[in-house]
Amino acid sequence: MSAHTPGELWWAAKSVDATRPFLTSYDPATDVRVEMSFATFDNWVAKTANMLVDGLGALPGDTVALALPLHWQSLAWTVACWVTGTTVVLAEADIPEADVVVADASRVDAALASGAREVVGASLHPLGLPMDDCPPAATDYTQEARGYGDVFAPPKGDPQAAALVHGGRSWTGGELADRGRDAARLGKLTAEDRVAIITSDHAPLAALGDDLSKFLGVLSSASSLVLIPSRDSTTLQSRLDMERVTAVVGDFPSPLPPQASYRSLP
Repeated sequence: MSAHTPGELWWAAKSVDATRPFLTSYDPATDVRVEMSFATFDNWVAKTANMLVDGLGALPGDTVALALPLHWQSLAWTVACWVTGTTVVLAEADIPEADVVVADASRVDAALASGAREVVGASLHPLGLPMDDCPPAATDYTQEARGYGDVFAPPKGDPQAAALVHGGRSWTGGELADRGRDAARLGKLTAEDRVAIITSDHAPLAALGDDLSKFLGVLSSASSLVLIPSRDSTTLQSRLDMERVTAVVGDFPSPLPPQASYRSLP
């Protein structure tokens, strides 16, 4: 049966083989490499979803603003919102109005001043350690989430409900699921692909913009994902080769070399 929401795209993807690598990321500050299987990432999604519902009182239709850079933690929050039926709001420079705001250390004070019902601070530590100094009025994400269950039973998704707000526009879950399938089809993605998203240091998750559809394409095709910070082209190409990347999203520092075994996704 075809997935009707992005949350259902995730459930279908992880059911292919939960032991396969799903997300490999390089920390931009320390170069620490972290690899998560579908099962491990789903564990974080489930804990985050349970925290959202049971700890923060989020209901389907509530808005969750993500004032975070592209990171495995921000992607876990994105998928957790989709499986709980809450709406992801991608924050730009300013913190938008939302029921819940999730922010990194540089923006958590602004989040506390935004009037949100709940504010969560995310450490962005590559291994998921707590924040060094989480304000008392905020919830420390990784410290709090560890206490929640490893399994989340999602409500039935509504494809007509808002799932994403960005740049003054709203997309329904059904529209996002369609975008994911279109991205997978146009990129000819399969479960054997390893898709690299080339990231800029501290670039907000919102900077993905239309490229978020490529992440949805990864979910739709049950591909695996690699987050690699933009470096000089030689280092970057070496990492792409080492990770056996087959497709690339984002700006390569120079034109892709003729002998590259990976392709640029449309």
